[in-house]
Amino acid sequence: MLQESSVDSSGSRFAPLVVLELASDTKEEAIAWLLSRIRDWQQNGGAELLVEQLGPGIGVEEKENPNMFLVGASMQRLLCGAEDLGLFKECTDGSMRAFTFASKHNFKDFKGDGDGFLSMAECQYVIKHELDTLRAKEETNVPGYSHAKLYPGKSIIRRLLSKGILIQMFPLHENEELKRLSFSWYKKVKVSLQPLDDIRHYYGEGQALYFGFLEYFTFALVPMALIGVPYYLFDWEDYDKYVVFAVFNLIWCTVILELWKRRSASLAYYWGTLCRKKAFEEPRPGFHGVLGHNPVTGRAEPIYPTSKRHLRVYLVSLPFVLLCLYLSLYIMMIYFQMEGWALSIYDENPTFWTHILLFIPSIIYAVVIEAMNLIYRYAAEFLTEWENHRLESSYQNHLVLKVLVFNFFNCFASLFYIAFVMQDMELLRQSLATLLITSQILNQFMEAFLPYWLQRRRNKKMIRKIQKRRLYEEKELPLVEQVRLEADMSTYLGTFDDYLELFLLFGYVSLFSCVFPLAAVLVVLNNITEVYSDAFKMCRVFKRPFADPAANIGVWQLAFEAMSVIAVVTNCALIGMSPQVRSYFPESETQLILCTVAAEHVLLGFKFILTFLIQDVPKHIQDKLARLEFESLEALKKKLLEKSFPPKVIL
Repeated sequence: MLQESSVDSSGSRFAPLVVLELASDTKEEAIAWLLSRIRDWQQNGGAELLVEQLGPGIGVEEKENPNMFLVGASMQRLLCGAEDLGLFKECTDGSMRAFTFASKHNFKDFKGDGDGFLSMAECQYVIKHELDTLRAKEETNVPGYSHAKLYPGKSIIRRLLSKGILIQMFPLHENEELKRLSFSWYKKVKVSLQPLDDIRHYYGEGQALYFGFLEYFTFALVPMALIGVPYYLFDWEDYDKYVVFAVFNLIWCTVILELWKRRSASLAYYWGTLCRKKAFEEPRPGFHGVLGHNPVTGRAEPIYPTSKRHLRVYLVSLPFVLLCLYLSLYIMMIYFQMEGWALSIYDENPTFWTHILLFIPSIIYAVVIEAMNLIYRYAAEFLTEWENHRLESSYQNHLVLKVLVFNFFNCFASLFYIAFVMQDMELLRQSLATLLITSQILNQFMEAFLPYWLQRRRNKKMIRKIQKRRLYEEKELPLVEQVRLEADMSTYLGTFDDYLELFLLFGYVSLFSCVFPLAAVLVVLNNITEVYSDAFKMCRVFKRPFADPAANIGVWQLAFEAMSVIAVVTNCALIGMSPQVRSYFPESETQLILCTVAAEHVLLGFKFILTFLIQDVPKHIQDKLARLEFESLEALKKKLLEKSFPPKVIL
């Protein structure tokens, strides 16, 4: 926990875990009402949390927002909240079970009053859940804001966020724990595994699963990289040598994705998220519509017709995506014109400098691709928000689909055109290598160095506070300064972009592995630096994110599997187009096509057989889950029997 503690208005001392920042001009009656609802007892509809206003900082000359509040809770309240959330913890017998306050002493590591039993990330997640589920009772609007309408059952925090009254809500860092994590994670260069349990303990399961996947993906590519190096040193035009390499890569891609499911299930089980029931999803903060009745919850909430949403998706969003794909295709043709111009100059005067000129169009095109991906991402977010999805999961699925389709087309369309229309393998290798290397350099710059530099440029106050932090190297930074320092940091937007980058790198490795075997080597080197840059930005650049109790990598698993299927088709087609393979069918083009399609179907069939044979969840974990389900059913039967046949009272 934080070393400094705060005192609630009731006199209770607590460790601040979460910060609420309201707009600086928030009306006093709204602040008083919100604080009273946060402090009120649960039976009265409150959150029963502890809250205190943050005091002024050191620099009195600076204009600081006075409406910043520290939120915490008593240990008993946190434990009850953990039970409400259904957090799974390890029992003394080694099994994972849903935590209950009544049987708290049956859980491993529970000592005394439970201090230290829950990680700080879990405590912060409990507080976030309690604040998110704080609902209006009889209020018709936020006090002092007639336009901020409320109705019974409406989430107060979501309404304050959508109306701009609440600027942000974020969890605080724990400096000593962060220093220990930083030292073991990225501050020393070492050849060892990442501290996934420590990452999970500090940032939650979602972040730990991403770094676990990044680590696993890197190690899984090492065999492909080791085999690819000698193949790279052979003659490029001898495609016979690459048939075995391509087949190995395609099978290996399937194996590593299936084995990751098992690895992910093992991690999720021991972290307590595999068997945890999915929470009921509430409407998104930005969701709007006509006030109606939810037949599931029985509460009043906005209702938006599905037909209207479908009209927005199919009549606006879909044409926009198609227009962007056409624009990407148009820019791709300009790139090929530049390639032709550079090649003509080289043919006229083949010198060292004209040879360098051959790579310039690909470099420019790679930069343009990254810029278009970034611009399109903002447009996709705007459109998906405008579509007015009710649930966050639906919003994320539509956003991922839009971004994946465009990024796949934008990054790989030129390579498909070169491979199957121009059929220029030399240009394909050159373009693939240039696009891969350039995108890696740009991503490293955009993800680690640019955010930190922009943060320093954008906020001079933060620069002074960072310098002020250096004065406290030998002692802890005062709580007030720590809170205001973290409030000025950039907000971490989740693992979406990180998974997207790995997805595209996986495409560069798998789609054209028979043409550029060195791709796996470059991706392994990139991922090694990615671990350190991502760890740096998590610890130094961004606010601490709330924990995400994820059990797997979600829709990205399906995206990677789809990429591996497409890779089978492209590699079989490339091998079938090679002169060496064509020489076996000198008189019949039809036989060549049929044999290529047959080989592709054999590989796809083998992939699906492997998928069936390799179980997603290890057998010992399946047994533990089955036993847990059996004991739950037995306990339910016993409870129903006791209710149906209560024991007789003998006087």
